[in-house]
Parts: sequence; C-alpha cells; structure tokens
Amino acid sequence: MEKPKNSAQLNALLNAVGSKLGMPPEQLRQELESGKFDRAIAGMDQKSAAKFRQVLADPKKLDQIMNSRQAKALYEKLTR
Repeated sequence: MEKPKNSAQLNALLNAVGSKLGMPPEQLRQELESGKFDRAIAGMDQKSAAKFRQVLADPKKLDQIMNSRQAKALYEKLTR
C-alpha cells in the first residue's frame, strides 16, 4: 500500500480512523507508533482478533494485505 505522501494525508487518515474508533487522532497515532492495537481489537470477535494478531506477527502477510486492491481502495475512501 502506498504510504501517505505528506503529513496532511496522514492526518486525514488518522482523523478518519480515529473517528471510527471513537478516539482522538493524536491518541491513535501514539498507540499505533507504540505497536498497541488493543482498542481496534477490543471491538472484534475472538476469531477475528486472533486473525488480526496473526497477520501483525507475520510481516510478509501484513505486506501482502496492505498492498491488496481492497486495502488501497479503503485508503482512498478514508483519505477523501
């Protein structure tokens, strides 16, 4: 997946995702940078949370997902 080109794009993405999770974008940034995904996982069922953790533990799987057509479409939708 293409990384945001500038801080404005990154801020827009953090604002969109933060609003979906019900948390301030600054807090979301801090949690993501420190590797915390507890808030995102908290709303998932156990099976989905287990899959999420499994993907995060495997850099190849994570890269494959982030470069998928669906992930790119989601990124575009969130940054509009």
